[in-house]
Amino acid sequence: MNKFMFTCRFGFLIFLLAVSGCARNPVTGKREISLMSTEQEIALGKESHPSVVATMGLYENKTLQAFMNEKGKAMAKISHRPDLPYQFYIVDSPIVNAFAVPGGYVYFTRGILAHFNNEAEFAGVLGHEIGHITARHAARSQKSQLLSTIALIGGAVLAPQVVGQNMEALQQGLGLLSLKYSRDHESESDKLGVEYSSKIGYDANQMADFFNTLKRISESSGQAVPQFMSTHPDPGNRYTRVHELAKEYQAKNPANYQVDRDRYLRLIDGIMYGEDPKQGFVENGQFYHPELRFQFPVPSGWQSQNSPSQFQMAAKDGKSAMILMLAKGNSLDEAAQNLVKELSLNVLENSKTTINGNPAYVLISRQQQQQQQGQPQQQQDPKTALQIGTWLIQYNNAVYALHGLSSGADFSNSFGTFKQVAGNFRSLTDSDKLNRKPERVFVKTAPRDGSFRDVVTALGAPTSRVEELGVLNGLKADDRVTRGSLVKIIGR
Repeated sequence: MNKFMFTCRFGFLIFLLAVSGCARNPVTGKREISLMSTEQEIALGKESHPSVVATMGLYENKTLQAFMNEKGKAMAKISHRPDLPYQFYIVDSPIVNAFAVPGGYVYFTRGILAHFNNEAEFAGVLGHEIGHITARHAARSQKSQLLSTIALIGGAVLAPQVVGQNMEALQQGLGLLSLKYSRDHESESDKLGVEYSSKIGYDANQMADFFNTLKRISESSGQAVPQFMSTHPDPGNRYTRVHELAKEYQAKNPANYQVDRDRYLRLIDGIMYGEDPKQGFVENGQFYHPELRFQFPVPSGWQSQNSPSQFQMAAKDGKSAMILMLAKGNSLDEAAQNLVKELSLNVLENSKTTINGNPAYVLISRQQQQQQQGQPQQQQDPKTALQIGTWLIQYNNAVYALHGLSSGADFSNSFGTFKQVAGNFRSLTDSDKLNRKPERVFVKTAPRDGSFRDVVTALGAPTSRVEELGVLNGLKADDRVTRGSLVKIIGR
């Protein structure tokens, strides 16, 4: 959560798609019902991009960005839709994820870049994402779910009807962009990933091998499940299928296909790993924000997700959630007025208070149901309507909004937790937290022959992180490593 990006507005991007007739799919060559024109796809990408950036942030690395642009443009040129205005971005998230938006926008997280172990793996996933665009998978979807919530809990504040339907997703996804495609679409994109990466000279077998990395991440305790896998076919099946596709393609098109391991590893030497502590981090049940110098508790068992623009967390049972963002206004009164107006809130209770020496304003409210023009006013059921407890806290020349979200039926049970979190918002003074440096991936030369475990231990890695480093390197603890080989370790 970065102070320069706090002011972005949150909400759902709702796109009403009208059937515009039949068109020939550029990949399959078949005629099909087209839900979106090329112009609409491009407009959708342009409209969604600022929200992606505001929610996740961009990762600044000129060398990596130049590499991504070079390979992306080369692949776009040989794709089925070379005339789209493709754009490629690295987003500042530790989650292992890659996604694409209609119109040519492709995003890789720094987390997935850190986990690739050669250029061919990168190229395979790049081809997969470009495949979603060229095959017009979003336009072919039968549901208007082109963008699931970018700021999922933030969107819930603006659209209460989704809370009951999506609270499980709030708890699982916690704010990540995720395009929902069918398994047929994913399989088609895997095939396109093989074709496109092969056409620009890479060994697509490496794309298959990366599925093992994804599977290991999902199985490792304490690590986020890769969103790249969330709606995809089983990674074991994909491993086999993509190897078959690669073998078949290379048999028909003999060439010297590249892997380029060392060159890629040197590209990512020094890339940030895990959370960026200056944007906030959770440790021992507390959320700390060194740059903005505050802290507050995270309820036991709750899952959390931080982003450049907000911090959000949700209970495992999916019945309650909280989100912190910057309020609009220079005073508590102004922030309260803006909040009530912009979110169409029906304020049930309000009071002024002090939280650890900071002036605060408490509002208990319910969002008023949106009425369609010409339709009679409908009565909301208080039990199912979204109820919001908001603490506006004035701290260090800013006003923060800490929202607690629950259905009316569960609000009384949740309110104590909301109040405990807000009541412990306080100044951060611990120098260890204030000066915390991010972890990074460093590429080192193996000092000797031996098992991967022995090599990384010799390089100073603790035994408790050998499995984590194995996932990062695509190796098992007992795999043999030769002296002089490049390996990735984690350090500060």
